[in-house]
Amino acid sequence: MSLSSPPPASHSLPDLLLSYLPGLSVGAILGFCAGYAIKKIGRMTALIVGLLFLALQIMAWQGLLTVHWPRIQALAEPWLHQGGEQLSNWGLRILQTNLPFGGGFVAALLLGLRAR
Repeated sequence: MSLSSPPPASHSLPDLLLSYLPGLSVGAILGFCAGYAIKKIGRMTALIVGLLFLALQIMAWQGLLTVHWPRIQALAEPWLHQGGEQLSNWGLRILQTNLPFGGGFVAALLLGLRAR
């Protein structure tokens, strides 16, 4: 029996839950790991971006360079918009492909993001 097809209707509720357990557990483990990694990488990225912004502001304050923030915003907006669309499409594909795996993955991903 594959994880993507529901079991026959003649099975009892415990049998039904047991048939989905492998997909749920693997999805949950991988989701938690992915969430934890995203959180750690996100913190490091935020630190680097913050330090870079601080360095740019100090150099601009000292008159060493001129930063054209509206131009930077105009360059960054298409990338951010496209990245958000790709992320939402990726999430929808996970949920639509294999519901038990996707459900476990997304739930554990959120837990991984909240983990210390």
